[in-house]
Amino acid sequence: MEARPQNPWTGQCKKEAKIGKRRQMKRYIELLQHLIATPSYSREEARTADILATFLEQAGVQEVQRLHNNVWVRSRHFDPAKPTLLLNSHHDTVKPGSGWTRDPFSPEISDGKLYGLGSNDAGGSVAALTAAFLHFHGVEGLRYNLCLALTAEEEVSGANGIESILPQLGELSFALVGEPTGMELAIAERGLLVLDCVAHGQAGHAARDEGDNAIYRAMRDIDWFRTYRFPRESALLGGVKMSVTVVNAGTQHNVVPDECRFTVDVRVPDSYTHEEVLAEVRRHVASEVVPRSVRLKPSAIDPSHPIVQAGLALGRRTFGSPTMSDQALLPVPSLKMGPGDSARSHRADEFIFLKEIEEGIDLYIAMLDAVCR
Repeated sequence: MEARPQNPWTGQCKKEAKIGKRRQMKRYIELLQHLIATPSYSREEARTADILATFLEQAGVQEVQRLHNNVWVRSRHFDPAKPTLLLNSHHDTVKPGSGWTRDPFSPEISDGKLYGLGSNDAGGSVAALTAAFLHFHGVEGLRYNLCLALTAEEEVSGANGIESILPQLGELSFALVGEPTGMELAIAERGLLVLDCVAHGQAGHAARDEGDNAIYRAMRDIDWFRTYRFPRESALLGGVKMSVTVVNAGTQHNVVPDECRFTVDVRVPDSYTHEEVLAEVRRHVASEVVPRSVRLKPSAIDPSHPIVQAGLALGRRTFGSPTMSDQALLPVPSLKMGPGDSARSHRADEFIFLKEIEEGIDLYIAMLDAVCR
């Protein structure tokens, strides 16, 4: 007898698929609603970590692991001899800004939209990646092990986020990172380098021609940051982008300041390393330059990688992302992709379309099926 076609979510025949898929969607929408209703600001995600751990346990995952507010699980037939594919998204949120006309923690559905803080960034990805992981959790004979990590502190790039559990995850081959991209393929992402700079002068009385004004010295360097163009550019991300965002100097009106401090936000494409950018800056400016951190690296994945090719085969397009994610902390190639729209992130009355979550689950499953079978 000819085998009946199977539904990608439920494993049922077409006759039963519609009901089964609706039931599964309801399950993941309810998970997301539960997360939205539970405040989970960065470094305060304990309760949403509890929710996710409980959900996975009730779904039949026997070994749910946790460190700080990070939760991770491995596929049932995990084989140490096989490479591991990491599925990652974050369950922390920023704090709601002004302008909300709804309760940020009331997960209301209206006109096909689910409203609430974290619904788009990145609750939709958390729900969809969890659905995709559970779909493959008990499947034997896959080419890759699957590891699902739902992590904390992404919005602040905190030390107790994904970086803290990398040693526990073991060797990884590559990663699929869930962030709102409209389910398009972000194959490159800028890194972040924050520079604290100090221009030194000499104090003097403002009424007399004495001293060496540190503000004027800083202005020369600030103008260099404003106008300089690094010679190499990324095909997807363009050039290095430098923005002076904070300036502090002086104590009173009649004293020439001997010090001017300023901060530079540097967005680094994959055409440079942080160390190369820092060396170039120090060659050109007179101010003292100290990087706060070189942790948040630019990332890129080869367009020929199987996970990218799987997405292209499904009609998705590639692009370079100007925003940063936990990709910056991953030591392996990674693809950023998820339901929702990045433009809605961190905005008042944040929402995600229910159909975006459904599409996200479908596409995640289809791509993993192409790569792992």
